[in-house]
Amino acid sequence: MLLPYWRPTVTNPEGVSPILGGPVLIVGAGLIGASIGKALVAAGVDVHLWDIDHSNALVAAGRGAGQLDGLDDAAYRIVVVATPPSAVASTIVERLNRHPHAVITDTASVKGAIFTELTDLAAGQDVDLARYVGSHPMAGTQYAGPLTASDELFVDRTWVVTPRTDNRYDDVKQVVALAQVCGARVVSMDAGEHDRAVAEVSHLPHLMSILTAANLRHARAEHLRLAGSGIRDVTRIARSQTAMWRQILTSNRTEVRSQLEAIRDDLDDLLSRLDDPDRLEEFLGVGQSGARKIAGKHGHQMMETTAVVVEIPDAPGALAKLFGDVEAAGVNVEDLSVEHDPAREVGFLSIDVAPDRAEQLRVSMRNHGWSVRS
Repeated sequence: MLLPYWRPTVTNPEGVSPILGGPVLIVGAGLIGASIGKALVAAGVDVHLWDIDHSNALVAAGRGAGQLDGLDDAAYRIVVVATPPSAVASTIVERLNRHPHAVITDTASVKGAIFTELTDLAAGQDVDLARYVGSHPMAGTQYAGPLTASDELFVDRTWVVTPRTDNRYDDVKQVVALAQVCGARVVSMDAGEHDRAVAEVSHLPHLMSILTAANLRHARAEHLRLAGSGIRDVTRIARSQTAMWRQILTSNRTEVRSQLEAIRDDLDDLLSRLDDPDRLEEFLGVGQSGARKIAGKHGHQMMETTAVVVEIPDAPGALAKLFGDVEAAGVNVEDLSVEHDPAREVGFLSIDVAPDRAEQLRVSMRNHGWSVRS
C-alpha cells in the first residue's frame, strides 16, 4: 500500500537541488555506506564515517567518502545505518538513543522484519521510533568493501523510501533528499509491499542465479569451455557474499518462499510440456511476455533489439577506437556486452541496436576495418 500523504514517485525537478540538512553520519563504511558518502561529499555535504572495523572507515575516508567520526552526538541531523542486515535493527536503536536531533535511515534490503525487530528492541525503552524512516537503495555489485565504492553507484537507480504514518513529514523529506543528492530516483512504498517487490525482482533472481551456478558443479571441464556470455550473465550475481545473502533471505523468507513455490509450479508445468513442441513454445512465449514488462532505458518499455557482434583484439586502445567508430556510425546503442575468446587473444563486443539500424551499423563497422560476426 502506498502511503496517502506521499507521492509514489518523487522526482527532483531539473535545476532544483534537494535541500539536505547536515552533518550526516554514515555507520558502516562498506560498499554501500562508502558510496553514499562519496556521493554526498561530491555534492558538498558534511559527511562523517564510523565502522566497527576502523580500517574500513579509514579506507573510505581516504577514498573521499567523508571524515572520521569526530562530532558531538547531538550535532548530527541525519544518520545512515549501512551495516550488515543482522546488525541494522540494534544499530538503529543505539543511534536513536545517541543522536537526539537526527533522523535515522538505513539501507537494508528487507524492511518489515527490521521494523518488527526494532519494535521488540525498543519495548520498555524511551525510544522515538518516529525518527526512523526506512529506505533501500536498489543498487550494488557482487563486490564488497570501501575500495569498490563509487559516487555514481546510485545515479538513475531506484531508491525506495518506506515511510510510516508516525513519521514526521520533514524527516521523510530529508531521507528523500539524501537519495536525490546521490542521484537516485525515489519511490515510496509500504514496507510489506516493498518486501514482496524485492522478493520478485531481486531475491528470487539471485536464487535462480545460485541454482544455475550450482548446477555447473556437475559439468565437465571440457564442457565449461563452451560457456559464453549468456551463462556468465546469469551466474554473475551468484558470486556475491554468502553471509550477507543468508541474512537477507532469512529476513524475507516468507515472501521468498512464496516466489519459490510459484517457480516450482512453473517448473512442473515446463517438464510436462517438453514432449509437446507447441505447448513448449507457448511456455517460451510466457517468458518473453514477462521479460517485456521490465522497463528498459530511462524507465521506458523494453524494446526489441538486434545484436551486432564485432571482433576486437585484446590490445590497449582497441575498445576506445571501436566505441569511437560506433559513435561515428550515428546509431543509438541500447545495450552492449563483451565476451572473451578463451582460445585466442580477442574479444567480441555485442552491440544491441534497433533492428532497422543493425545493417547500417554492420556496414559502417566493416568500412572502418572491423570484423563483424553478425
